[in-house]
Amino acid sequence: MPEGNTIMKISAFDIRPGNILEYEKGLWRVLKTDFVKPGKGGAFMQVEMKNIETGTKTNTRFRSEEKMEKAVVEPRTMQFLYMDTNGYVFMDNESYEQMTLSAELLEGQTGYLLPNTEIQVNMHNDRPIGVELPPVVVLEVVESEPAIKGQTATGSYKPAKVETGITVMVPQFVNSGEKIRVNTVDGSYIDRA
Repeated sequence: MPEGNTIMKISAFDIRPGNILEYEKGLWRVLKTDFVKPGKGGAFMQVEMKNIETGTKTNTRFRSEEKMEKAVVEPRTMQFLYMDTNGYVFMDNESYEQMTLSAELLEGQTGYLLPNTEIQVNMHNDRPIGVELPPVVVLEVVESEPAIKGQTATGSYKPAKVETGITVMVPQFVNSGEKIRVNTVDGSYIDRA
């Protein structure tokens, strides 16, 4: 990739969590996006972002016709090894070099990291600025209330704690010890794995 060509324009509707945007002279990691179509006026994208350098968060509205500058990042495939007191340790699949990323940098994503999983770590000017998770991960349920007899309604969900420590709302029939597939964008249950 030629130097200097580090910006790509994308439409506001194409913004996804994990994207890195160049906005107001800073690099921002997208945490959450919400498409809003009000009764009157044009649709817009409500975007929660966190500045990579300063850690400040902002909630910004982008109109549908706005073009955003997405920082072109160099994706590197790395393996998540383990977590220690300094953060999350990854190993570069090509150079075998290890790199520690802080929990702050991975905010909102650590609940989907399993040891020995391949993850895409995004580099910008040779420094890690975030990770892109696979769209779906398989996690084991470690704690969930047993299904209540007679409660077979398909619409009723219960909280289940998974091996990484996060809680996922699952249907009544899912029990501890089962593996489930979870959407990493919104943390929702997809199905049993």
